[in-house]
Amino acid sequence: MSASTTDRAEALRRGRARRALAAGSVGNFIEWYEFGAYGYFATVIAANFFGGDGSGGGGAAAGAESLVKTYASFALAFFFRPVGAALFGRAGDRLGRRAALVAALLLMTGATTAIGLLPTHAVLGAAAPWVLTLVRVLQGLSAGGEFGGAVSLMTESAPPGRRGLYGAWQSFTVALGLLAGAGLAAALATGLGERALYGWGWRVPFLLALPLGLVALWLRLRLEETPSFRQARRGEDKLPAAGVTAASAAPRAEVVRAVALGTGRIMGWSAAGYTFLVVLPSYLQNTLGTTFSQALAATVLANLGFALSVLPAGALSDRVGRRPVMVTGAVLVVLLAFPLLRVVQSGTAGAPAKGLAVFAAGAAVGLMAGPGPAMLAEMFPARVRCTGLGLAYALANAVFSGCAGLVITGSLERTADADVPAYYTVVTCAISAAALLTLRGDDHRRALRD
Repeated sequence: MSASTTDRAEALRRGRARRALAAGSVGNFIEWYEFGAYGYFATVIAANFFGGDGSGGGGAAAGAESLVKTYASFALAFFFRPVGAALFGRAGDRLGRRAALVAALLLMTGATTAIGLLPTHAVLGAAAPWVLTLVRVLQGLSAGGEFGGAVSLMTESAPPGRRGLYGAWQSFTVALGLLAGAGLAAALATGLGERALYGWGWRVPFLLALPLGLVALWLRLRLEETPSFRQARRGEDKLPAAGVTAASAAPRAEVVRAVALGTGRIMGWSAAGYTFLVVLPSYLQNTLGTTFSQALAATVLANLGFALSVLPAGALSDRVGRRPVMVTGAVLVVLLAFPLLRVVQSGTAGAPAKGLAVFAAGAAVGLMAGPGPAMLAEMFPARVRCTGLGLAYALANAVFSGCAGLVITGSLERTADADVPAYYTVVTCAISAAALLTLRGDDHRRALRD
């Protein structure tokens, strides 16, 4: 093969890898932009759907009971993520990563746009929260299928030695989505009066999902299937029907064990990520008495710390391994959660100190989130990769992310202990650190399993 032919082949491979990275990332951005927007507007949604008139008067400060109900709806959507991971993951492993990602995107875009159009409690009465919850369930299904397909696509398309960096883009676009949601929420809170914000302004972030989704759809329709998927399908096609059944049944127990272990390895990432990056605004408002704008500013700083650490953490894990980087992040959260929360709670600490505290918390989570997608992809063979890593991620998110707001808000209401967020993140990250120690030191150097 001539040098020019080799160069052209390499250029084509790099072009496919970049397209895969863009198509996988944009869907994650939309998903987490919306979930972030819902979390940041939790007090507004509580007033509009769960027990206020949404006028910005009596409903402006959502009561604790309404906020708990809002987070219950939030958690319910997360509990449908494993169902979505199984459904879309199976499609991704049988029909292709592209087909599963297009289907998940269409469902996510439609459901998110629908939230921006829903009538509130003032119009529908008691039916309003039920309709909202139904739409959230549809979002949970689509989000459950997004991660497995996107991470499989990005890691299988990555050049040699860059799987951690390519997988980290999933987490990086999570950060970008959360930052976009927080930034838009802060802009609306600053630019609109309270009555307008509670009346119609909260709808804007959800309606913007439609044009974003159309861009993502265009990118995903241009995708090619990954070499790993094509090779896995060719291998199955060569087996007789009985052989295919035996091959799929034999590793079932192994896959179940891997899903359980993967869930344990990322539970700290899930819990700490949602505590510091999404639940923080409601905690600051309802527990510490900050304003909506101040709470969102703190959240932007936490997400900025997360965003700035994710890609370097993924790239570093390609050099030194997933284990040392992720364990460092989990241990840092365990050691720093209480001291950082004390700074945020302090009545004497200045704004720079509090900003640095939430920034550091976000950066520690980023050390787990950067290598995390590649670590999960390396745990499963290609024929079950979408389903396996999607289920591990969805289960961790269902239990430890989706319930973060519900557990923290409910526990604060019952105990009045302002340290609840620290207890929650310390326990989950300690368990994750132990699970992460079981990683092999050379997983990052091994080829993905066929």
